Amino acid sequence: MTDPSSYPRSATDPDDLPAEPPAPGRSAEWYRRDDVAGFIHRAFTKAMGYDDEDLRRPVIGICTTWSELNHCNHGLKAIAEAVKRGVLQAGGLPLEFPTISIGEVFVSPTSMLLRNLAAMDTEEMIRAQPLDGVVLLTGCDKTTPAALMGAASADVPAILVTGGPMLNGRYEGQDLGACTDCRRYWTEYRAGTVSFETICALEDALCRSAGHCMVMGTASTMASLAEALGMMLPGGAVIPAPDSRRLRFAEASGRQIVRLARAGIRPSQIMTRAAFENAIRVLHAIGGSTNAVVHLPAIAGRLGIELPLDLFDELSRTTPWLANVRPSGQYQMEQLFEAGGIPQVMKELEPLLHLDCLTATGLTVGQNLSQVPPVSARGPYARRMREVIASLDEPFGQEGGLAILRGNLCPDGAVIKQTAASPQLLRHRGRAVVFSSPAELRTRIDDPDLDVTPDDVLVLQNAGPIGGPGMPEIGNLPLPKKLLAQGIRDMVRISDARMSGTSYGTIVLHVAPESAIGGPLAAVRDGDWITLDVPNRRLTLEISDAELARRLAAFMRPAPAYRRGYGRLFLDHVLQAPQGCDFDFLRGDPEEAARAARLSRDLRT
Repeated sequence: MTDPSSYPRSATDPDDLPAEPPAPGRSAEWYRRDDVAGFIHRAFTKAMGYDDEDLRRPVIGICTTWSELNHCNHGLKAIAEAVKRGVLQAGGLPLEFPTISIGEVFVSPTSMLLRNLAAMDTEEMIRAQPLDGVVLLTGCDKTTPAALMGAASADVPAILVTGGPMLNGRYEGQDLGACTDCRRYWTEYRAGTVSFETICALEDALCRSAGHCMVMGTASTMASLAEALGMMLPGGAVIPAPDSRRLRFAEASGRQIVRLARAGIRPSQIMTRAAFENAIRVLHAIGGSTNAVVHLPAIAGRLGIELPLDLFDELSRTTPWLANVRPSGQYQMEQLFEAGGIPQVMKELEPLLHLDCLTATGLTVGQNLSQVPPVSARGPYARRMREVIASLDEPFGQEGGLAILRGNLCPDGAVIKQTAASPQLLRHRGRAVVFSSPAELRTRIDDPDLDVTPDDVLVLQNAGPIGGPGMPEIGNLPLPKKLLAQGIRDMVRISDARMSGTSYGTIVLHVAPESAIGGPLAAVRDGDWITLDVPNRRLTLEISDAELARRLAAFMRPAPAYRRGYGRLFLDHVLQAPQGCDFDFLRGDPEEAARAARLSRDLRT
């Protein structure tokens, strides 16, 4: 199901659409009013060259995050044109409009600070305009969850299309993956094992096409989870950005949004609690980004659905790791695409999934998967596919990619990507080497007099949602240069920050509550002993309860990073990592979620 011609016919074929338009939708509130407002709306729209025939069609917004300042989303212009073709083929009127574009590589101080702003922009622009449906065009890490958050809140029929992953980088006969190899080679450059000339050559070879990171980073992860949620047509998450099949997929999505708009199928009817459980299982099976443990609760929270961290861990215990994709495995998104993509992963997971969930095809997950041939039917290519996507009976790992930790250091939880960690460090006891801020980390990490050994635990404080501010992707603390010179390439690292989904190592993240608001992480001192026990899901600071309470009683909250503007709004209202770092005033109503779930069941039956 990696080619649009193999999608369910009822999902994409214009012949399956009603011959006559349905009853007037949302756009009728603007264009068919018999008053001065309707008169003005029609007049100004006709000024753009449209006529009455256009205004009788379903109006489909194309919400694009295209930007010349965002490489990952730079290819969305062509995708928007393909979507427009599909909308027109199905009898709709496509109208493109922009929303905030957040590029992980360039935005300062961190893109996560702006995810909620992008989600608010998306929500309000959908809600404010005469749209019967919307196609969300995204790419880089935060644009996909922001679009889904906004669409969930606006709850207008919607479908998502991403720009796709870059082609594999190539250097001296080997595949390169951004930014897993960015970090790997830069570490070796710091260690003195890679020359400046090699770094310059890699700079030219690493990113050789449009698209987002071509490993299982956050962009690839969130695209995959959008597909697993049912908000994307099957097969679309992993088509490489330059592949013509991505344009055909975009065109099919344009046709399908018209059908969804006519049927009135809304995001709240697709993104149910059961659909999120499917997405979490896919997250674990693909060894996806730790950032998804922040983004999925944020999206669900907009719909009034709670996704507690314990649910992530429960599903990890019963979901095997199936996708041999970097940074957990050895292949990249091109190979995952060739092996069947997310439909094939979900086919393997079929016994574990809620098959009755409604999807953007208008069909259920089970109906979609019934059209995915088993690997055994792929002939000589089956063995090669199994190198990339394992079977449920013979997985690459018995548990999922992520694990949730608890203990006196993280009473509200922390997360680790166990499939990308060093196996010998998953159980570890070490002495804390503490950095009180990202600035101190930068100043001291390469100090030759730093008191640190390979068995120590590096601890970073004040890098969470409020302390960062914005929870920057700096949880993969650089190793001290003097240890790199000794050949050390991994240590246990702990922080309340995030890390890129492209990163690897034995790294504990999202420690909650964060240190900047007086969480236990703020109490850690140089020389304290810390025990990490991933198999038993424990993270423990080895001091007495009384001593921990004494230290926290003396805690002084840092001065706020912002006193005005959006930054002040962020600091005043952002929730902690387990709640998705969304704003408290944007959470949805659980009763509305229950009503949407009931309607979703009615639509399926």
